[in-house]
Amino acid sequence: MTNKEKLINDIQNLLNSYEGTSITTINVNLLEFMSESDLKEIVDSLLSQKENTVSNNEEWLKQFKKTSF
Repeated sequence: MTNKEKLINDIQNLLNSYEGTSITTINVNLLEFMSESDLKEIVDSLLSQKENTVSNNEEWLKQFKKTSF
């Protein structure tokens, strides 16, 4: 597996890691034209979004806990 294929696979896995979303399958040929650095940026962006989602959920849970107890 090439680095590009691994990055594309990582992107696909990140997209599929959200609960309640449909399975995403990426055709490698569609992203093959992108450079490794572009693909890495996509992975970084998805990881940041994932972190923000977790952080936002954590904040919401803290607020919920404060008002519920």
